[in-house]
Amino acid sequence: MLRLFDIVFSLLGLLLLLPVMLMIVLFGLFDTGSPVFAQQRVGRYKKPFTLIKFRTMSRDTVSVASHLASPAAITPLGRFLRRYKLDELPQLWNVLRGDMSLVGPRPGLANQTEVTAARDRYNLYVVRPGITGLAQINGIDMSTPELLAEVDAQMVNEMAPALYFKLIFATLSGKGSGDAVGR
Repeated sequence: MLRLFDIVFSLLGLLLLLPVMLMIVLFGLFDTGSPVFAQQRVGRYKKPFTLIKFRTMSRDTVSVASHLASPAAITPLGRFLRRYKLDELPQLWNVLRGDMSLVGPRPGLANQTEVTAARDRYNLYVVRPGITGLAQINGIDMSTPELLAEVDAQMVNEMAPALYFKLIFATLSGKGSGDAVGR
C-alpha cells in the first residue's frame, strides 16, 4: 500500500511542482552552469542507483558525504534550496521509478562504510531508501552512523500509513535541518 502512495504522490508532485523545478533549473544555470546533480547511492538490497538532486555545491566539489564537504562549496542558490529542502525535488523521479520511497532511510554513498555497516547490523537494506524519515526530521544525519541506523530501524519496524504520513507532513512543515555540511 505504501508503494501505491509513493507512486501517486510522486507523480502528483512532479506534475504540480514542474513550474517550480523549471525555475530552479533556470536559476541553477546561472548559479553553477549545471543545475542537476546525479550521484551513485546505495539502494535497496545494496543495489546502486543514480540519485537525482538539484546542485547546491560548486561543480568541482569532491563527492563526499555532506558533513565532510566544505561549507564554502555551497552556492548562494544552494543555501536557499537546502534551507527549504527544494534540492530534493528531483528525487520524486527516483520514487516514481521505484529506486526510492518518499519515506525511508536516506540513501548513503558507497564510500560511507560506517553507515553501510551500521545499516547492515539492523537489516535496513531490505527497504527502499527514502527522501525523508524519522532521523531527518529529528536532525540526525550520516555523521552519526550508529544512531542513524538505530533511528532508521525504529522507523522501519513501526512503519504504517499513519507514520508514513506523519513523517511526510513533518518534513513539509519544515521540521528537521537537512544534512549538516562541514562538521
